[in-house]
Amino acid sequence: MKIAQIVSTYPPYYGGMGNVVFQTASGLAALGHEVEVLTPAPYADQEIKPVTEEPALTHVDALQEQINYARHLEPTLRYGNASYLPQIKNELDQFDLVHLHYPFFGTANLIRKWKKRNPHKPLVITYHMDTRGPGWKGLFFKYYNKYWMPRILGVADKLVVSSFDYLQSSQASGMYKQNQEKWMELTFGVDNERFQPRQKSEALLLRNNLNSDLPTLLFVGGMDSAHYFKGISVLLQALALIRERERDFKFQAILVGEGDLRRDFEVQTKILGLNNIVHFTGKISNEELPYYYNLADLFVLPSINQGEAFGTVLLEAMASGVPVVASNLPGVRTVAQDGGVVVEPNNVADLARTIYEYFADHEKMSKMKGLVREVVEKKYSWGPIVEKLSNLYIKLVK
Repeated sequence: MKIAQIVSTYPPYYGGMGNVVFQTASGLAALGHEVEVLTPAPYADQEIKPVTEEPALTHVDALQEQINYARHLEPTLRYGNASYLPQIKNELDQFDLVHLHYPFFGTANLIRKWKKRNPHKPLVITYHMDTRGPGWKGLFFKYYNKYWMPRILGVADKLVVSSFDYLQSSQASGMYKQNQEKWMELTFGVDNERFQPRQKSEALLLRNNLNSDLPTLLFVGGMDSAHYFKGISVLLQALALIRERERDFKFQAILVGEGDLRRDFEVQTKILGLNNIVHFTGKISNEELPYYYNLADLFVLPSINQGEAFGTVLLEAMASGVPVVASNLPGVRTVAQDGGVVVEPNNVADLARTIYEYFADHEKMSKMKGLVREVVEKKYSWGPIVEKLSNLYIKLVK
């Protein structure tokens, strides 16, 4: 069948929603579906550039093909990750089924209007995460969630969520209680061929001025205002606390990501005296990303609230043989407990203690690296997940 996947962000932009669609489109195409991703045209600094540097990279052709499933529509209006794509209403009639990835401010309501005009065309909506924010953004989100979210989700033929654990405490929990049969739990997955254990890349170690012998922790995520909830500030404070309490313990941290908040985090790093410990890579390519995971001994996702709903980066780390530490948040903890431990959100001392104890227990660290890869292979491979989604599509179209 011909399927439209609609999402607000898409690679090369860093973001879990786009990465999920990035993988799903390829899997659905392999099953024989004709898939097109409709997404806003990227900002100029997000344009795809060829990778010419070492290390030698695999899967480049496959990744480029997945990116090519996308048709970039030029927004009439844009603010951050919100985009108004009025032309999309003329695009959807050609598809057998439409799948919206929510939230998508500016365009989600256009999809609702399209569905009202085309009740016979199936609409699936994946509820990825709550929308939260400080200040006036928080007030806007509160209004939107109360008035528009129920109307948008309400027109879907099927609603999908990565975990009921998250849904039951989310802003959509009321809709779930009213109509549980309309919801389907379908976890996200990971490409466990692209992300796998490997030797550390000497080229990346050299490029980022890293010591291959030091215990290394990694963070991967957006550093823009839309991802304020990632908790990078908490992580930096925790690293400073470790350095203060355990002066003989030498370690290093890699922070992968880009955005308008990066400069603030770099300033905080200097204030905390972590210049020689924390290394900011800035923007990297999708092709290089798997090799950054291979540099790490521990992955940390210190999110501060339920803006973080799942954490696909946790799966990427686990597939690479890297155990994880993440915040004890609904949805996130479901994954993190499979591949590591959880800590209390926004708790600097708890995070610092957990990181240090992991590195101090060499036997446990070695054992965990093997176990996390096994978990991914058994539970989070994309193949079976995409097949379930395909079966849902077929059922709805019939």
